[in-house]
Amino acid sequence: MAHILIAEDEEAVSSFVSRALQLRGHTTEVAADGGAAADALSKDHFDLLLTDIVMPVMDGISLALKASATYPDMPILMMTGFAHEKQRAHNLEALIHDVISKPFSLDEICDAVDNVLGHAPPDQSALRA
Repeated sequence: MAHILIAEDEEAVSSFVSRALQLRGHTTEVAADGGAAADALSKDHFDLLLTDIVMPVMDGISLALKASATYPDMPILMMTGFAHEKQRAHNLEALIHDVISKPFSLDEICDAVDNVLGHAPPDQSALRA
């Protein structure tokens, strides 16, 4: 299964998501803000970055830009409770796979993660044909 970095500043959300993904067999690491997530990315290999958009230190958009520049093959999934932030993220379609709206159910977030992990990064699918 996958090793997933969860960047989320709300402890209740990060705990919920982490437990849900662990129940599906994934291992997780939680970072409480974008800066801590960037630090974690530099120290360990992750199969997926699951990040909130609105966070302190470094927001999820900046984190996604930094992560995709350094780790272009790592898929990125974003989550947000703010409609205008979701639109901002969709302007980065080449870098991220999807944006999940909060609140979400356990099945919705796990299915979104499984969907992302089941597909190649957008720019690599043509290379396999």
